Amino acid sequence: MAVGKEQMTHEIVKARNDKREYKRIVLKNSLEVLLVSDPDTDKCAASMTVDVGSFSDPEGLEGLAHFLEHMLFYASEKYPQEDSYSKYITEHGGSTNAFTASEETNYYFDVNADCFEEALDRFAQFFIKPLMSPDATMREIKAVDSENQKNLLSDVWRMHQLQCHISSESHPFHKFSTGNWDTLEVQPKAKGLDTRHELLKFYENNYSSNVMHLVVYAKENLDKVQILVENIFQDIPNHNCNRANFPGQPCTSEHLQVLVRAIPIKEGHKLRIIWPITPEIHHHKEGPCRYLGHLIGHEGEGSLYYVLKTLGWATWLSADESSFTMNLSFFEVVIDLTDVGQEHMQDVIGLLFKYISLLKQSGIWQWIFDELSAICETKFHYADKIDPIDYVVNLSSSMQLYPPEDWLVGSSLPSKFNPKLIGTVLDQLSVDNVRIFWESKKFEGKTDKVEKWYGTAYSIEKVSGPLVQDWMQSAPDVKLHLPASNIFIPTDLSPKCACEKVKFPVLLKKSSYSSIWYKPDTMFSTPKAYVKIDFICPHADISPEAEVLTAIFTRLLVDYLNEYAYYAEVAGLYYGINLVESGFQVSLNGYNHKLRILLETIVTKIANFSVKPDRFLVIKETLLKNYQNFKFQQPYQQAFYYCSLILGDRTWPLMDKLAILSNLGAQDLDKFVPTLLSSAYLECFIAGNIERTEAESMIDHIEDKFFKGSNPISRPLHPSQYPPNRIVKLERSIGYFYSAEGLNSNNENSALVHYIQVHRDEFLQNVKLQLFAHVAQQAAFHQLRSVEQLGYITALAQRNDCGIRGVQFIIQSTVKGPRDIDLRVEAFLEMFEKKLVEMTVDEFQSNVNALVDAKLEKFKNLREEARFYWGEISEGTLKFDRRESEVAILKTLTHQDLINFFNEHIKVGAPRKKSLSVRVYGNLHSKEYSGDLNQPVQPNTVKIDDIFSFRRSQPLYGSFKYGNVKL
Repeated sequence: MAVGKEQMTHEIVKARNDKREYKRIVLKNSLEVLLVSDPDTDKCAASMTVDVGSFSDPEGLEGLAHFLEHMLFYASEKYPQEDSYSKYITEHGGSTNAFTASEETNYYFDVNADCFEEALDRFAQFFIKPLMSPDATMREIKAVDSENQKNLLSDVWRMHQLQCHISSESHPFHKFSTGNWDTLEVQPKAKGLDTRHELLKFYENNYSSNVMHLVVYAKENLDKVQILVENIFQDIPNHNCNRANFPGQPCTSEHLQVLVRAIPIKEGHKLRIIWPITPEIHHHKEGPCRYLGHLIGHEGEGSLYYVLKTLGWATWLSADESSFTMNLSFFEVVIDLTDVGQEHMQDVIGLLFKYISLLKQSGIWQWIFDELSAICETKFHYADKIDPIDYVVNLSSSMQLYPPEDWLVGSSLPSKFNPKLIGTVLDQLSVDNVRIFWESKKFEGKTDKVEKWYGTAYSIEKVSGPLVQDWMQSAPDVKLHLPASNIFIPTDLSPKCACEKVKFPVLLKKSSYSSIWYKPDTMFSTPKAYVKIDFICPHADISPEAEVLTAIFTRLLVDYLNEYAYYAEVAGLYYGINLVESGFQVSLNGYNHKLRILLETIVTKIANFSVKPDRFLVIKETLLKNYQNFKFQQPYQQAFYYCSLILGDRTWPLMDKLAILSNLGAQDLDKFVPTLLSSAYLECFIAGNIERTEAESMIDHIEDKFFKGSNPISRPLHPSQYPPNRIVKLERSIGYFYSAEGLNSNNENSALVHYIQVHRDEFLQNVKLQLFAHVAQQAAFHQLRSVEQLGYITALAQRNDCGIRGVQFIIQSTVKGPRDIDLRVEAFLEMFEKKLVEMTVDEFQSNVNALVDAKLEKFKNLREEARFYWGEISEGTLKFDRRESEVAILKTLTHQDLINFFNEHIKVGAPRKKSLSVRVYGNLHSKEYSGDLNQPVQPNTVKIDDIFSFRRSQPLYGSFKYGNVKL
């Protein structure tokens, strides 16, 4: 499906509600461009896809394409100052990134609209005349290696590479794509190769305008955007490269009919059943994989998952096409097994092939295809507007794959029913064509091979057709059948009349039972709604045991609802039941037409809850593994956890919850749930295409279920029962630190979270903190990541704990231990102080303007708007005009105001500074951990030995939540 570059008009298919304008052009250098004009946008964006990726890495230089992706960010002949591109983008309210795939490399950015022209010019230099200095080359090899170090203990990366490993060595699918120090420095040097020379050669040979696809998303009209693009991008050289093509299949007979047992890092058991198939990209209007994935991955009654779940063998299943290019593709079924399911692997495989056999025997049904097509059509035409940066990335990748008229549609609109084609792909899901990857720690000590790049232990054996036939014969005799027609497909997509054009949420009702906040859709004219209902239950997190039981309760509710509510999700109506602070939350979002039906079903399930002992055991096992797997989280995530544990007054330690969970039984939950629900308050927010009376009626129904009648399930809370969420107040002029060894002894990475607590939510202090973070984030990244190469994960970010604001440095490293990283953060702050003082008036104003633009950026869809308002409601701040109010104050700030703020709260030794350093030591720095523990405590520092003793000894900030409850 190669796309010709001839200059001709294409009618690009777009959604009915899409008011943007589109135009395809081809520049004189054969660069193909899609122009997007959106007068309503606040951000502009661009994405360039280059038709070369890791499949093109030279032999012995694995990761070179990925390394080149990193290098282009440094500097260019026109803009030679290192990192000036990223600095410009960040300072003007934008963000930038890139990724390398097998056959493409994608670069992208967004920025405030008034700075787009210069940003676009800086971006274009990636492809015109980049500078790749020897010094930057060496530093960025270290960054690539750090990125790889981060991935080494990730099961996602490990299992993907294992699949690549068990394929033909002559096919590029077999390659290691990320690169590391060994492949980019050690091995080339041993062969007499200069990596930088090879890098430049790779760039010259593969980066050519005729194999690039550009998307530009702008505020101006198409004619102006076209002139801008022609002027900026016409200088990209055209070497008339041929697009790289990789014919042939990665899996020969040697790599099919195999069963691979692999040992994962995390607890749990997983089956991946994979077949090489014809890529759907060649038949995107017929959608054979979408049809088959819909059925094999279905979760309704009679489905494969329903049967496996009922047997207690599986907790999750997905089925879809994966890892596709123009020449290769796989259909993959992934099943998470329970401990019991692990013992029935052969039966699980047998049932899967039984279901595939059922699909063959039942024939290909047009009504199923038509229903799926109708769902997809509604989804396309009523799709939420997304961030321009995400949109351009999707589109530039589509340009590589689809004809111009389908660039916006891609494969999202199956419209041609072709049973023969679906049958052909179904025939490829055969016993003769299968690859089975089975992951479990049960295989420890039973494997005989090790994958080269990630060190994954595995074994491999052949699985014959007759053997799988035996598994099918011996599998349980259960009733597998096709799904029923979907009752949740919306048929009323009409907008409701919002009688009042309210700007902010209004409080419809407040009683002893509930508060109902309401915000009709006045901006998006979409047939969707957003509902949040917090069940505030004081007993939910009164102890670690209560929190664990509440977590099981919410998971069981989802489990009970699954086969019914799955139809709603397929139709575009989503729900969740989740543990939240002080209770649990019911959330719904999507098409409003059938939303109330789903909500009332959920409410009935809660009201009539009873414990099914068999399902309790499955949920308990899943939760137990989740808790156990925390130790395999990245060290910086462990540091986040300790930071939250230190600061949060109502936070329970994971180890306590793990110990308690092990001893809980179904009878404990049976006793607990009536207590949980005995006292409750409903905090509700309903937004979107729902009328005021309907919103009130929905909550009235819930109140009737829980609070009314002769023997109500729940009683209203007394004023003293409202649970506040409070945060530890750190002492001024004190630096606190907490040290811990990484929970995974095999992880070499150490991590630091250096948190600076500043203030309780208040507009003036908010904008000073935000402006500091905006100015400092790129400088911190450049110094600590690009120059000092501390680690791939390096960031400065704001932090908000229940309205308590601060800023934090997050760094993960194998290069230095956490104590040394802490010293580098302080050194950066000392360096930054000089930069801040020397900032020009224009630079200061530019940063203020960028932050103003970011704050005034319009909501793009209902969900984005509703999330903002729900954040104000759930935190208790209720500052719905926050953005406008903060902008008004921000515009009055002076350069000296920012310097004073930095000197008071942030700089090393600041009189009002309150800092907390959480240090997690990886195994490379375990000796430093022992040494640092014995270091004498410096003046004005406090070492936290016991988190809970510390927490009990500290004052707390007041809570915004329930501050207006009348006592």
